[in-house]
Amino acid sequence: MRISNIFNHKKINRSQTSGIILLTLSAIVLFFLNVPDGSYATFKLSRPNDALPLKDLVLSGGPFNTVASMILAFIGVRQFLKGGGRWIALSLGFGFLITVAAFLVWATADKSLNLTGMLQATVVRAVPIALGALAGLLSERVAVINIAIEGMLLAGAFTGALAGSLFGGWGGMISAIIIGGSFGFILATLVITFRMDQIIAGVVINLLVLGLTSYVSSQVFSEYRHLNNAPVFRAIKIPLLSDIPIIGPVIFSQNIFVYGALILVAITTYYLFYTRNGLRARAVGEHPKAADTLGINVIRTRYFHVVLAGAVAGFGGAWFTLGSVGRFDEGMTGGRGFIGLAAMIFGRWHPVGALSAALVFGFADSLQQKLALLNTPIPSEFLAMAPYLATIVVVAGIIGHARPPGAIGKPYQKE
Repeated sequence: MRISNIFNHKKINRSQTSGIILLTLSAIVLFFLNVPDGSYATFKLSRPNDALPLKDLVLSGGPFNTVASMILAFIGVRQFLKGGGRWIALSLGFGFLITVAAFLVWATADKSLNLTGMLQATVVRAVPIALGALAGLLSERVAVINIAIEGMLLAGAFTGALAGSLFGGWGGMISAIIIGGSFGFILATLVITFRMDQIIAGVVINLLVLGLTSYVSSQVFSEYRHLNNAPVFRAIKIPLLSDIPIIGPVIFSQNIFVYGALILVAITTYYLFYTRNGLRARAVGEHPKAADTLGINVIRTRYFHVVLAGAVAGFGGAWFTLGSVGRFDEGMTGGRGFIGLAAMIFGRWHPVGALSAALVFGFADSLQQKLALLNTPIPSEFLAMAPYLATIVVVAGIIGHARPPGAIGKPYQKE
């Protein structure tokens, strides 16, 4: 009985904390995001070349944000007083969506914003983060911490530019996947065979790739420019589906990297949670000794998944050159590998959750660019902090504990 009371008390405390967060958001919307009467926010839902154009969405800023604040306050009070432990995640998620909507209305007051274009950019910018998160997930599901994702992304970007310039787009993509898998094999050899500290091994790979790519970029690419001029994969419009308003341009009119990321998330989800080999992989990550006792080859399973994770990261790295700008620049990944790790934790080590978290980061990145055009008084850099704050909320256990695999970071030696 005492244990049950303690558990209930903890759940109520989490609910009260979520209520305080929602009430704080309500106050922010009411007092800091207030829009003068008579101001309207215009959101463009179509682009000039859309097959089925929609009318602009025009919202009265003052009434909209007032109602948004009232809804946030209602949900916050309910969470604080009622307990509502099982509704914490849903309430916070809905509350954040309302807050974002109110922020957009405030930032766009007496201006216009192409909402479809921003959502399309969100999906594009989420791709390397989602693929980085997927690479981390494949490694950590078999209990190998993969700090080297940043280096693997950078290696994929460099190889994509170099091989793409020599052999075309497909040659660059395949080469990037191979080089990513090669670094995955190096990481696996260091941490699985030689049982090197996994964090240190990842940092070593990151520094190695950063140094090599920076040297070649400054010494070789600057002189032989034709080696850094790769073709860019263009958007592929899916017939009929790409003509659907809003959804069509956002999802069904993208390049091969967007489609590849979505397909990989679906395949990984099915593999990990609906196949025998996926169950074995998760068993290796949770309790390798028990898995070994049942006849599962722990070493081989870890090797396979870490190499596969490197290949996925290499594919994600190719996005920077073959899916975006067509050339390589020093440090062009910009920490996306580490952001991918944050997205993986935010998504609770689940492919769909990691993709959802990557979209949150991508939305913040896209909105950060739009704020510079809208000339809002809030520096756009503050907006970039929002996804990290949300990650802290998840990791802190306010909406439940994000528990990693049980044996993560622990080397295994067959007895």
